Amino acid sequence: MVVIEFIITLITVAIFARVILSFVIPMAGPRPHPLLINAATIVNQVTEPILGPIRRALPRFGMFDFSPMVALIVLWIIRVVLNSSV
Repeated sequence: MVVIEFIITLITVAIFARVILSFVIPMAGPRPHPLLINAATIVNQVTEPILGPIRRALPRFGMFDFSPMVALIVLWIIRVVLNSSV
């Protein structure tokens, strides 16, 4: 149970990092720092298996991507269900 809780926490942090980096990288100018690019690449590789299917299932809302919010809500529901069964 502790391992699942830890994995859910790591995924949640990675999703928040992806959202933050999606705002920071464009503001960094035409040549962002390589560490910033590497961090974004790693975070995208970790979160894309979760966010990709959600993104494909959601209808398009222009340039807004609501898949991180849906993923966080699903992770929260999983956490609540696991904690209530204990």
